[in-house]
Amino acid sequence: MSSIPLSVYLVVALLLFCIGMFGVLTKRNAVIVLICIELMLNAVNINLVAFAIHGVNPGITGQVFALFTITVAAAEAAVGLAILIALYRNRKTVNVDEMDLMKR
Repeated sequence: MSSIPLSVYLVVALLLFCIGMFGVLTKRNAVIVLICIELMLNAVNINLVAFAIHGVNPGITGQVFALFTITVAAAEAAVGLAILIALYRNRKTVNVDEMDLMKR
């Protein structure tokens, strides 16, 4: 087993999640917002793997869920960047504040 206690994993995941949430709530650049969402998803992955190791019934279940989460995060990043490229071509900006209207 691991010599690192569960609380260390949880604190690291909490810090990553808080940094990601701060970035999502405060930044205006849509690319930075997507990166911060990825940080939040990685914090969830750390929790899944930590509880898979230190949980009541240690097993591979949390690691499998983390793998699925990584797959969803990769798909989200690809689709999100494609949408941002399309928006940039139409509006010439990636500022989140200027993307509230549905017109050209």
